[in-house]
Amino acid sequence: MTGILDKPLTLPNGRTLKNRIAKAAMTEGLADEYNRATERHAVIYRRWAEGGAGMLLTGNVMVDARYLERPGNVVIDGPQSDEQMTRLRQWSSAAREGGADIWMQLSHAGRQSPKIVATEPVAPSAVELGLPGGTFAKPRALNIHEIEAIIQKFVYAASIAKQAGFTGVQIHAAHGYLISEFLNPLVNQRDDEWGGSLANRARLLLRVIIEVRAQVGSGFPVSVKLNSSDFQKGGFGPEDSLQVAEWLNDADIDLLEISGGSYEQPAMMDIEGAEAPHDEEKHESTRVREAYFLTYAEEIRKVAKMPLMVTGGFRSAAGMEEAISSGACDVCGIARPICVDPAVPAKIISGEMEKAPSWEKTLRIGPGIFGPNSKVDLIKALNGFSVMAFFYENIYRLADGLEAKTRMALLPAFIKLQINEAKAAKALKR
Repeated sequence: MTGILDKPLTLPNGRTLKNRIAKAAMTEGLADEYNRATERHAVIYRRWAEGGAGMLLTGNVMVDARYLERPGNVVIDGPQSDEQMTRLRQWSSAAREGGADIWMQLSHAGRQSPKIVATEPVAPSAVELGLPGGTFAKPRALNIHEIEAIIQKFVYAASIAKQAGFTGVQIHAAHGYLISEFLNPLVNQRDDEWGGSLANRARLLLRVIIEVRAQVGSGFPVSVKLNSSDFQKGGFGPEDSLQVAEWLNDADIDLLEISGGSYEQPAMMDIEGAEAPHDEEKHESTRVREAYFLTYAEEIRKVAKMPLMVTGGFRSAAGMEEAISSGACDVCGIARPICVDPAVPAKIISGEMEKAPSWEKTLRIGPGIFGPNSKVDLIKALNGFSVMAFFYENIYRLADGLEAKTRMALLPAFIKLQINEAKAAKALKR
């Protein structure tokens, strides 16, 4: 081992991450019926921190209680009770006591708020998600006053994160959520100052960053998660993303995480049937480095001055080491492996583990009848979402103080997840 993964990283604002492996954001679904943090957050984040990652990114913490990504989201929207602040502090302190930084990911779901929690979601324009099944209702277009209010919601949530002991925040501008929707010309069809040109479509993101920074101060890390591409013809593509990344040089951020995709093209979820990142033919070194979005990171490195984080596909020590030593990124984000073994980062850094298992590559519904070469898109999607249910179930187990399961019946796990999500939605206290 070269020791490069264990090398600290000093951010532009002076704060230092202890190593180069971060727990990437995953939606936990652990909040109570009031969308408050719970003891389960503290339990699992302590385990993840003790597992060796230098920085932990939370899953979506929503800034508007009306538009959730799922029923179990934590929400910071309006004045926080003493009890909620106590719960948030317990969450953050569990991670810090475990030896890791913990950054709160702030998000607004936009039109990707499911019908079970939002019968009329919002978006830049009234453009419905192109997905079957009726899971998402048609959104209505935000008015100018609502957009300004959303900016202030991000600012307020960031201030609460700082007060509650989180050591940074990340603005979620990827994966088809609201800020990402503003960037995407297929969704943002406005003809005012918030739509049209890329500069106008990026206005929401840049305003949020500027005003969050003004609120939290220069010493508190502010990060952005940005799509390399939405992988939709005519949508937000690599050239747009490079330009936004260049603008972010002047926005005073401390880390830029590269990702890609949305619910319509879920490249970030590694769901079978989704378009491969950039639809590229991977060259040898990229295959060695594994990460889905690393080729794009190599391009953005040419224009972006801030440290870069890449998430998606990292499994081996060699792949992570090469990514960092080549200069393609500064931090490697991993997620799914630590749902099964929280200690993967420590094992990778120490040399105990050369490569984390790729569970999503081996788990399938049924005894091989719906294999990876299935031509039926619905079955591919069902396989993918059922694999996600495997990881959700293991998040719950870790949060309950149990050990993860390495094998489970996927279709029952998927059905159980859908039932529990519906029950949680009905139980929400509005």
